[in-house]
Amino acid sequence: MIERHLPLVETGTRHQVHGACPLDCPDGCSWEVTVDGDRAVALAGRKDHPYTRGVLCAKVNHYLDQVYAEDRLLYPLRRLGPKGSGRFERVTWDRALSEIAERLTAIRDDYGGEAIWPYQGTGNLGYIQGLQGKAGSRLWNALGASEHAMTICSIAGQVGIDYATGTSAGIDPESLRASRLIILWGVNTLTSSHHLWRSITRARNHGARVVAIDPVATRTARLADEHIAPIPGSDGALAMGLLHVVVAGDRHDRDYLDRHTVGWPAFRRRILDFTVADAARISGVPAAAIIALGERIADTRPTAIRAGIGLQRHAGGGSVLRLLACIPAVTGDWQHHGGGLAYSTDGYLGVDREVLARTDLRPRPVRSLAMTRLADTLLHVQDPPVRALIVYGANPVVSAPDQENVRAALSRADLLTVVIDHFRTDTADLADYILPATMQPEHLDVHDGYGQMYVAWNEPAVPPRGECLPNSEIFRRLAEHLNLSDPCLYDSDEAMIEQMFATDHPSLAGITPESLRATGWARLSYPEEFVPFAHGFPTPSGRFEFHSERARRDGHDPLPGYVGAREVTDADRARRYPLSLIAAAPHYLLNSTFANNATLSTRQGAQTLSMHPDDAEARGLVGGSRVRVFNDRGGFDAVVTVTTAVRAGVVGTTKGQWRKLAGDSTVNATVDERDADMGGGAVFHDNRVQVCAIPDAPEVNPDITTQPEKDRGESDS
Repeated sequence: MIERHLPLVETGTRHQVHGACPLDCPDGCSWEVTVDGDRAVALAGRKDHPYTRGVLCAKVNHYLDQVYAEDRLLYPLRRLGPKGSGRFERVTWDRALSEIAERLTAIRDDYGGEAIWPYQGTGNLGYIQGLQGKAGSRLWNALGASEHAMTICSIAGQVGIDYATGTSAGIDPESLRASRLIILWGVNTLTSSHHLWRSITRARNHGARVVAIDPVATRTARLADEHIAPIPGSDGALAMGLLHVVVAGDRHDRDYLDRHTVGWPAFRRRILDFTVADAARISGVPAAAIIALGERIADTRPTAIRAGIGLQRHAGGGSVLRLLACIPAVTGDWQHHGGGLAYSTDGYLGVDREVLARTDLRPRPVRSLAMTRLADTLLHVQDPPVRALIVYGANPVVSAPDQENVRAALSRADLLTVVIDHFRTDTADLADYILPATMQPEHLDVHDGYGQMYVAWNEPAVPPRGECLPNSEIFRRLAEHLNLSDPCLYDSDEAMIEQMFATDHPSLAGITPESLRATGWARLSYPEEFVPFAHGFPTPSGRFEFHSERARRDGHDPLPGYVGAREVTDADRARRYPLSLIAAAPHYLLNSTFANNATLSTRQGAQTLSMHPDDAEARGLVGGSRVRVFNDRGGFDAVVTVTTAVRAGVVGTTKGQWRKLAGDSTVNATVDERDADMGGGAVFHDNRVQVCAIPDAPEVNPDITTQPEKDRGESDS
């Protein structure tokens, strides 16, 4: 019998315990839990944290409501009846894990370890319990399971930037406070990373100009000095047009280009061949606006671009981010504090991730399965077929593309599906076993953020509710039931943290597990005015690479260039489905987390569809009309908001709603499983639909007819 590794927590008098938000957000907030007895009674941002500064977000302010929710999963459950019937019975942990282990062993014996797919999402970004440390990887590698490729989020952009700079990690977003021109490109900062707005405000107070580039007039775009609304998926053309203005005007930084880049002459010719007229025609942005912004970029040092993840979720997504990385190379902004591209800071925390994953445990090389191809893989891959799916930190019935086929695939009678979660999600309803996991105040973890330069310690504050277990403990116990012998499979959480910090990486200078546990957070050991590529780029040449041999070897154009969306630009498809659909991040949900929270779901409101007045009039629709949004893949119901926040030909909605709470399919029923151009990324915003009224449906909230610019539920409280 292995030693049980359960959280040890202080109980008794009222006290505070430091921790960190686990959710999929670049801000990576540090928080403080107030505990009274054995119950968490308050949650607040750490006031002494330079980035969090005592403020959480509209979503996470309600995190404790989730911890103590009546519908939280507290005990292991086993399916009764057919899949999808929603009938489960309570079983013991030993019974559940014993039966799961027996079936996994049989699957491995009959089909090999690669028939097992550990499907992990972004529901927890921790290094011990979540995605950053690939929780459970030691177990899956020991079994020889298929490798899970995290392709649903930001991979296309990461690959594109990496071809140019040698890493996907860019500038410290906080350095935007030193910028003179800030371009918020495809990012709704006030919804998705609102702590960054403090740095933007500081820059504005010193004279900086803020430009938002987004197909939708988001709350961020409305507060910018200028809003440019390109056709979805055309951002690469706009970037080329801006570069043309800089280069044709002979305002590029010749000295920087000569000393710090390779491939400039060839890329320069490509820029000059792509005219402002081309950019305007493709993007729908007036030529005058392109020229004005291009001239401002040419004249303003430092200029920073903050790029959002949604920007690269189309067929040309990797190429777009590669082009955005080129802009500060042409202008020389990479050499300035407050200049460059901010996409992600992931990778700046130099812990040893391999010691957590232990790929050396694999008995042989294994295949990689893309999480964006869930339906296709489960329904069609036969070499070997996937016979076991272990889902944690994910709700793919809601979050994955091609929703109808995902549901069909998860309904396979011969598929063992185990879901580790906090609630009975749409995915859990299709499971064979549901295992209850601890939530953040109940377990130990270490976190960073992919939009800041800090690391945080999450101390368990309260005992787990019911029989909930940390993910790490679930995997230890499952390893025991599988009779696996490698000692590392049974390492405690503390031991794994010690191992990942046992490195001499300069980012960890002065930071140890002991010091981090004592203080709760630390800034990574980089200079306050950090310029990441001041001493060269981590590319094969040591320079910024306009021409990339790595890109060429991977089958891409060795030079950056415009690659458009696929479905949005398909003329035949446009005749059948004339509207381009954008599904943005909702203000009161985080992916699909909090969709079952009564307060937040009420604030978020019903599924709405923002539609330009011209498109609404052409269909006889008014504000409050109930409509069906559909294409040949599926559809969902929504309530129309007539607004000029979207351009004609574009409609907007939000992602994250649960099917069973919406009463029907949700937005990803309309999304294809096609890959982006690089990294196998998702194409959520490369999507065409048609909209029609639902016959005899009553109008809902007809007073919302023309709220041009106000989001549903403006309050952040």
